[in-house]
Amino acid sequence: MTTVILVLALAVGLYMAWSIGGNDVANAMGTSVGSGAVTLGGALLIAGIFEFSGSVLVGSHVTETIRSRILETSMFAADGPLGGDGPFLLALGMSGSLLAAALWLQFATLIGMPVSTTHSIVGAVVGFGLVAVGFRGIAWGKIVFIAGSWVVSPAMGGTLAFLTFVWLRHAVLRQADPVEATRRVAPYLALLVGTILSLSFIYKALANVVRDPHPAVAVLAALAVGGLAAIVAREVAARRLANPGGDGDPYAHVERLFGRLQIATAAYVAFAHGANDVANAVGPVAAVVGIVGANFAEVPTRVPVSRWLLAAGGFGIVLGLATLGYRVIATIGRHITEITPTRGFSAEFGAATTVLIASRLGLPVSTTHTLVGAVIGVGFAHGIAALNLRVLRRIIVSWIAEVPVAALLSALFFLLLRAVFL
Repeated sequence: MTTVILVLALAVGLYMAWSIGGNDVANAMGTSVGSGAVTLGGALLIAGIFEFSGSVLVGSHVTETIRSRILETSMFAADGPLGGDGPFLLALGMSGSLLAAALWLQFATLIGMPVSTTHSIVGAVVGFGLVAVGFRGIAWGKIVFIAGSWVVSPAMGGTLAFLTFVWLRHAVLRQADPVEATRRVAPYLALLVGTILSLSFIYKALANVVRDPHPAVAVLAALAVGGLAAIVAREVAARRLANPGGDGDPYAHVERLFGRLQIATAAYVAFAHGANDVANAVGPVAAVVGIVGANFAEVPTRVPVSRWLLAAGGFGIVLGLATLGYRVIATIGRHITEITPTRGFSAEFGAATTVLIASRLGLPVSTTHTLVGAVIGVGFAHGIAALNLRVLRRIIVSWIAEVPVAALLSALFFLLLRAVFL
């Protein structure tokens, strides 16, 4: 019985990682592919390297038994309301939740819809929790908080991306000499982007390694990186834009420079995603391993995550992005609005800044929702007609459906597993 539970949890965990890779890779590479800054094959290669590196090198080695604490683990303790079967039922519930979330993510990926991995697993855990312990076991305040992010995430990302692109259009694209304008603003832009991404890297990608770094140290380190980026940008801009004749289109030279900046940003997003979201797949598996290790006698609130499990999760994510990632990439990069390197850069910068601000304020935003909102923001800068409203309606419907669908599937799987094993 123990072996069966462990094998089941590992199998559905790998399936979940595969589904995450297929859907979430667009967060890093969607706008870069859509703008032509990198080919689809190049995007998958870059994302694969950085996703796996983030998962293995700085993925969390300790995870909460139930992430986001939307269920009270004490309800499943051996001396809790479920009695001695509580820990065993939690192990079954975690396995069923992973399967439910993975199935929903795969369906959304097959139809090209970008959805939130975190919200999917949250919905799945709520579904089995309702069946197992009823309404009293759910932290409804946290659910409302998470639901609020469906509005906050895209709104913040869209606003910042809109403002960024409007500024770029005024400061660079509509100048009499856009090449000279780019050379002038490039160092300051690199300073800002380098600082923002460094802070995000410290607080997001390295959050599992460096716990609560001192704000002054973080800011100084980020400014140092930003300053170095400014120096490099000044030299690169001077050399790349020195002879804009070539094809006779100065705008093409400007766009190519921003395309290179997009690739660097996308690599960071992939690394940070691997570091953070691998826990959505392997965290519940580690919880099951911890429960089994305690011989189903107790429910640990936090459990260790071994390096091999992080590597397995990273491999699953890379496999998912290699086999299915192109579908959601096409939606974000091509089907919502036309993306150029300057627009793609604006969207990525708006999304990264939003995620950083929200994480420091403790707001549970979704990276996927944020990026989609940012893409909408740069499209809206050209008027409502620049947006594909049919695709946007489908995306909004998928966002509304993700939590209840995952919850329903999870409840059904939990009932089935409970009937089979008890």
